[in-house]
Amino acid sequence: MKKDLEKLFVLNKLVEHYGYQHWWEDENRMADWVSMILIQQTTQNNAEKALVNLTPFLSLEALLDLEMEELQKLIRPAGFYKQKSVYIKELMNWFLAHGGKFEKFKEFSTESLRKELLGIKGVGPETADAMLLYIFERNVFIADTYATRLFTRLGFGEYRNYEQLRREFIHLAEQVPVKLCKEWHAVIDVHGKEYRKQKNLDESWLFVDS
Repeated sequence: MKKDLEKLFVLNKLVEHYGYQHWWEDENRMADWVSMILIQQTTQNNAEKALVNLTPFLSLEALLDLEMEELQKLIRPAGFYKQKSVYIKELMNWFLAHGGKFEKFKEFSTESLRKELLGIKGVGPETADAMLLYIFERNVFIADTYATRLFTRLGFGEYRNYEQLRREFIHLAEQVPVKLCKEWHAVIDVHGKEYRKQKNLDESWLFVDS
């Protein structure tokens, strides 16, 4: 129990320190969803350039109707554009096959929806969890590289793979509002980038009550 309380303290301390980041809150949920494919293996700046190009086509119908060559041309700034064009089409086909409405997925449990997402070409565990959290509003913990490095550095364990860390933290995510789950992920990544820039960054404040 103490260890869970310590984890929660660290997570909430990060939110207190960096503030709410409000990631992936576009009014058009399709824009956020597609950006989760575009951001793979590239910078945020390049992904945003590709997303701007896609702006007139950010609906299920428009993305399905878009010719593959045109889609590739539009998302070229994000890199790996041939692969990502296939992934976007696969995602939209899956969405259409399930009714093409986000409300349709409320009947799915989080685990069954996660399995569905993992069955889509181009969607790995981290991307699936990002979709669950930001698109489908499910309480999950994104055990990305920054989270793994952080909790390893802080002495919470040696995490060998994504699923190990995810399993250890998922029950904590299920106990808080989904908005806080989103902010945990965001501030972990913000802090990870700060740590990467400052190799000797002092993290002792993460264990000190203010």
